[in-house]
Amino acid sequence: MNIVLLGAPGAGKGTQAARLVAEYGLAHISTGDILRAAVKAGTPLGLEAKSFMDKGELVPDSVVIGLVKERLQQEDTKSGFILDGFPRTSTQAVALASELAELGRDIDAAVAVQVDPEVIVKRLTSRRLCKECGYIGSESDAACPSCEGELYQRDDDKPETVRNRLEVYEQSTAPLIEYYRGSDLLVEVDGDRPVDEVFSTIQEALA
Repeated sequence: MNIVLLGAPGAGKGTQAARLVAEYGLAHISTGDILRAAVKAGTPLGLEAKSFMDKGELVPDSVVIGLVKERLQQEDTKSGFILDGFPRTSTQAVALASELAELGRDIDAAVAVQVDPEVIVKRLTSRRLCKECGYIGSESDAACPSCEGELYQRDDDKPETVRNRLEVYEQSTAPLIEYYRGSDLLVEVDGDRPVDEVFSTIQEALA
């Protein structure tokens, strides 16, 4: 089973992807993780990506597609995968379809997790990350409950950047939603509910 997981930043895609990976044994391909790893490593692509990520803008297709293409050729994707955060535009979707065709594969479903933008702004701006272990907490945490490390707010979780990210996402992704709807692959799910309810709805749709 090959799934594209769609949704604005903070919609809960990562949480649902983790549940799907555990349930179906799929490879989780998160472009956010891939990009952040490249930024941390200081690679040329990572540094290029960082300049866009810090401003809440989309990373250029050439950078993202190159990273995703490499990931799709790894052994753990052979039994199925979940793409989390890619594609984000119809251009990327066409490129993805082309790359998969070369590998003799295709997408089985595009699951869109829908959440009200203001709910997302509240979610992301209250998020804090541990400098030591990477634990994701909230502004109500005085210190990391896992290792007592210092918590900080990422640049791309600040209010003005979050709103810009959501605006960019909406502008670029509307055509993408229509692309998958036209391909009869789109599954839309209300993500502003408890995690278990959202997951059950996705399972029903995939079945």
